[in-house]
Amino acid sequence: MTNEMNRTWVLRKRPVGDLKPGDLELVESALEPLGEGQVRAKTIYLSLDPTNRIWMSDMDAYLPPVQIGDPMRGGGLSIVTESRFDGLAPGDIVNTGLASWAIYNTLPGASLAKLPRLPGVPLTAYMGPLGATGMTAYFGLMDIAKPKAGETVVVSAAAGAVGSMVGQIAKIQGCRVVGIAGGAEKCRWLTEVAGFDAAIDYKSEDVGAALDRHCPNGIDINFENVGGKIMDTVMARLNDFSRMPLCGLISTYNDTAPTPGPYNFANLLMRRTLVKGFIVIDYFPRFPEGIQQMAMWLMEGKLKFETDIVEGFENAPASLSRLFEGKNLGKLVVKVSDEPA
Repeated sequence: MTNEMNRTWVLRKRPVGDLKPGDLELVESALEPLGEGQVRAKTIYLSLDPTNRIWMSDMDAYLPPVQIGDPMRGGGLSIVTESRFDGLAPGDIVNTGLASWAIYNTLPGASLAKLPRLPGVPLTAYMGPLGATGMTAYFGLMDIAKPKAGETVVVSAAAGAVGSMVGQIAKIQGCRVVGIAGGAEKCRWLTEVAGFDAAIDYKSEDVGAALDRHCPNGIDINFENVGGKIMDTVMARLNDFSRMPLCGLISTYNDTAPTPGPYNFANLLMRRTLVKGFIVIDYFPRFPEGIQQMAMWLMEGKLKFETDIVEGFENAPASLSRLFEGKNLGKLVVKVSDEPA
């Protein structure tokens, strides 16, 4: 195994605006022998997330930025190929957590856990409803927004990995759910597959007029993934004592100038809205609780999910733009190697 070569995406320049060729470089290196307690894991699926773009910049964020010359940080699902840790053996499937964009990651075995295989549940579920995106949706909605039956929930980026889960969990809780997404195909998926009550195509509709039509009694929960004008439009229609889990602001991550604040900021005071920013790693100790509940709903057929799979490790950087252009449906991943039989 140590004669094999690894390939890793390394950050060479901090992107200005959109990620460009040359900001990351694909570097080949030799695999070093494993140390005691370590495992080597070969990436099957690499997770692509909006936070990857944050980590490439030097902005003040919840984790330090990736340093120039260091491997790009990211998560994925991998198969153990070598182990010097008693709890894991070759062939075990693991979630690598915050590892590197690499074919192989060498990691402390104690930081990993073997993923169970659930009947009828594909491996890609661990990138979606049973992964960090599913936990983001579950805890952001259930812990912060605390939905009640009969309430109206609006979800932006509703056809993305997190938004699609949020809407379905809200439906399970008995809420009326309206999703905002880009394109007729996504909106059809939200209503016909995911069970949303309505979907608004921000690319072809007046979002404010559509919200007035679909939310005649106002909005009780705004699960915010986008920011910008769409967030302002939703905030203007919030009810008294509404809740707003602030999960993401993807519309601003590539901005090169300071982003203006919400134009309807005063409405948060008048409506006595609870706004709480959160990062999923805050809930890491409670992941078993969330995964157990999501797995139950999944096996009961109450959750539908899509995985948007890009083939080829070399395509990882270029594919990240799909998130910011709204081209992905569901969880965006890069297939790096084949799943085990």
